[in-house]
Amino acid sequence: MDVVGIIPARLAATRLPNKPLADIGGKPMIVHVWRRARKAASLQEVWVATPDVAIVEAVEREGGKALLTSPQHRTGTDRVAEAARLLSLSQEAIVVNIQGDEPLLEAESIDRMVQLLQADPSLDMASVMCPCPQESLDDPACVKVVCGRNGDALYFSRSRIPYPRQTSSVPVMQHMGLYAYRNRFLQLFTTLEPTPLECTESLEQLRALEWGYRIRMARVEKASIAVDTPEDLERVRLLLALGA
Repeated sequence: MDVVGIIPARLAATRLPNKPLADIGGKPMIVHVWRRARKAASLQEVWVATPDVAIVEAVEREGGKALLTSPQHRTGTDRVAEAARLLSLSQEAIVVNIQGDEPLLEAESIDRMVQLLQADPSLDMASVMCPCPQESLDDPACVKVVCGRNGDALYFSRSRIPYPRQTSSVPVMQHMGLYAYRNRFLQLFTTLEPTPLECTESLEQLRALEWGYRIRMARVEKASIAVDTPEDLERVRLLLALGA
């Protein structure tokens, strides 16, 4: 079975323009992400999918693989789906959507998701969660998830879930923006109409739940750092300089 990682990336960004090419220790950020993703034992190939020639050139200079995709995509998921078509992946191939702004990505997170799909042929989609840090419990930028006993996601929210009306030992779990799909479901997902809860929370993964599909969650112990601001970028530069 093909298992392919695809990293969607584009230069246009409101908070941090040209983010994929931001210098970290002499290399563009997108190259750090690509190198980290390649450490995942489950991935046979890792590609960067982008509408920008400059990103293709930066990746290929480091020996990586990149695909030019349409500039019209609304989401990274749409870009990943196009890349999967360009690669002529089979319907049953597993496609891993890897965020292009996580240069400290842990390969274990990728392998955990892939293992879930390989273990259960009925699953269409998997993602990752970790315990939510105390300081992020009420941060809407930190997405939370609650799961059923079988490990399938019940709901995602920018609010704290579950709400602790009474003292409880149930942990608040943070959702990490990594996804693994069977290619047939990935192609279907991008044709589904956006849903009310998705639009309300501005969380694309809710579309799958609202249309009746399952997302099985893998648990890891901590999230990597997503680079959304200049402050995040400086923090990652320091951590990588220290050998993170």
